[in-house]
Amino acid sequence: MWVVPRGPSSRPIGGAGFLLGGSVGTEMLFLDDSYAREFRGRVVGVEDHSVALDRTLFYARGGGQMADRGSLRWYGGTSQVVAVEKRGDVVYHTLDGPLPTANEDVSGEIDWDHRYQMMRTHTALHVLCGVIFRLYGAQVTGCQMYEDRARMDFTLADLSRERIAQIEQASNEGITSGFPVRSRWIPRREAELIPQLIRTKINLVPRHIDPIRVVEIVGLDLQADGGTHVANTLEVGGLKITKTENKGRENRRIEIELLAPRAE
Repeated sequence: MWVVPRGPSSRPIGGAGFLLGGSVGTEMLFLDDSYAREFRGRVVGVEDHSVALDRTLFYARGGGQMADRGSLRWYGGTSQVVAVEKRGDVVYHTLDGPLPTANEDVSGEIDWDHRYQMMRTHTALHVLCGVIFRLYGAQVTGCQMYEDRARMDFTLADLSRERIAQIEQASNEGITSGFPVRSRWIPRREAELIPQLIRTKINLVPRHIDPIRVVEIVGLDLQADGGTHVANTLEVGGLKITKTENKGRENRRIEIELLAPRAE
């Protein structure tokens, strides 16, 4: 959720891949369009049961967000993508069947239901994070998204029933306000002038990352982020706090579930 996945070059990996030696790596198409479902790419590496592509829509597991899944097709073959991971600047796709060969052209399709659930969940966590930061100035110490729920840890010493109710109400008010959700790239020197941009207790954005991708829930939240999101908070539907835990003297965990969007 918090580490911006891109290469070490001086431009965002939203432009063309690949180079490797000098280097850019895999072009991650989801950084510019979370709603795209299909893409074309080329195999630049084959290792065990995995293939590396010059460009991809598949989100690699990391930052608390689950990896995408889906399928890859090529002339004479097709396989399901069962795992996705970044190795340095290159995205590898683990397949459950035959593999295409190096330099072969492929087309990919993500599992949209799974992706959209992650988009809604990720934006819900940003709403929660924005609300808690505004109310209590608390930072994030960890998070994880699952198929049916998500959790986030905060530097909070007190999480009374009254606070839980206040957080849930304010979060749902933010969601139903219909705030636009936008992403953009900003120079690191500019980002460093916005102290609230890094919400984690420890800055997880490597020093070489420049520019930095930021995700803004207009009117509510702004932070460095490399994941997928919906375009408007109304798409989240709502959230319910289902569980809280004491994880230390000044560390509290909040677990949420999503509520379905209202029918139009």
